[in-house]
Amino acid sequence: MLDISIVIPQLNEEESLPELTAWIERVMKEYQYSYEVLFIDDGSTDNSWEVIQKLSATNPMIKGIRFNRNYGKSAALHVGFQATSGKVVFTMDADLQDSPDEIPEMYKMITEQGFDIVSGWKKKRYDPISKTIPTKLFNWATRKMSGIHLHDFNCGLKAYRSRVVKSIEVYGEMHRYIPFIAKWNGFKKIGEKVVEHRARKYGHTKFGLERFVNGFLDLLSISFVHKYKRRPMHFFGSLGALSFLIGFLIVLYLVLNKMYHIYWALTPVHRDITDNTLFYVSLTILIIGVQLFLAGFLGEMMVTNSPKKNDYLVLERVNLQAQDLH
Repeated sequence: MLDISIVIPQLNEEESLPELTAWIERVMKEYQYSYEVLFIDDGSTDNSWEVIQKLSATNPMIKGIRFNRNYGKSAALHVGFQATSGKVVFTMDADLQDSPDEIPEMYKMITEQGFDIVSGWKKKRYDPISKTIPTKLFNWATRKMSGIHLHDFNCGLKAYRSRVVKSIEVYGEMHRYIPFIAKWNGFKKIGEKVVEHRARKYGHTKFGLERFVNGFLDLLSISFVHKYKRRPMHFFGSLGALSFLIGFLIVLYLVLNKMYHIYWALTPVHRDITDNTLFYVSLTILIIGVQLFLAGFLGEMMVTNSPKKNDYLVLERVNLQAQDLH
C-alpha cells in the first residue's frame, strides 16, 4: 500500500497543473513518501486533460480520470476516493491556493496521533470580504448543527485515513460536509491544522455566492437524512402525533365549551360547532397529523424493503471471516 494518495478535482486549470505537480513531487521526494496523484478532470473545456496526459507520461505516479461533462466537486471526489490505494488520502484544490508543504505534518497527525480526519484551517485568507463574511456564517452554522468544532469546513486541503473515504458516499454538493458524514459513520476523531492560504495565481474561482445558499440547504438535508434515514417514523410520527393531539384538544375544547354554555344557559341561541372557524382549523390540523403518520409508515416500508437497510460498517473482526456473518 502506498503512503499517500492525493485526489485533486480540477476544472479548467491547465496553467496551474504543471507547477502543482512539480511542487508535490518535490515534497514527496524530500520526505521519501510513496505516493500517487489522481487528477479528476471534471469536464474541462481547456487543455487540462492533455496536460494531465503529458504529466502522467513523465511520472507514472500521476494518474487521471476524465468525466464526459461537469458533474461537480462531490462526484469528482467520490470517484477519486474509490480509485485511491494510499493509507492516507489527501484532497486539495488545483488552483495553487493549497500548499503541498502542509502534507507531511497532516500525514503525521493521521499516522502518529490517530486522527481519522485532519481538516485544514485557512486562518488568514486572501479572499474579498464578500466571500469571507458568508464563509464565517456558514462555518458557524455548520459547527452548531454538526457538533464538529472546525473553523473551516470548506477548506479543500484535508487528510483522511483510507478506511474513512472507502466507507462514505459523497454526492450532490456534500463535499463540504465530509467530516459530518464521516462522524455519522463512526469516525469521530477529527482534527484541524492551520494551513497557508495562497492567493490565486491563475484563472478565476468556479464558485459563486449561490454556493452558500446551496450549502445551507445541503446542511439541513444531511442533518435530516443521517439522523432519520433508518427510522423515518420517529420524525414523521412525532410530528403527526403532536399535530393530531393539538387538533383533538381543539375539538374537545369546542365540545366542552358548548356543553358548558348549554348547561348554564349562558346564551339564548347556541351556535353549532361546525359554524365555528376554529373547528375547521382543528380539522385541518387533524388531517395533517394523519398525513404525517402515513408519511412515516411509507418511509418505514421503504427502509424495510431497501437492499441497503443493513449496510452497517464493520471496522474489524476477530476469528471471523466475512462469509461467517451471512
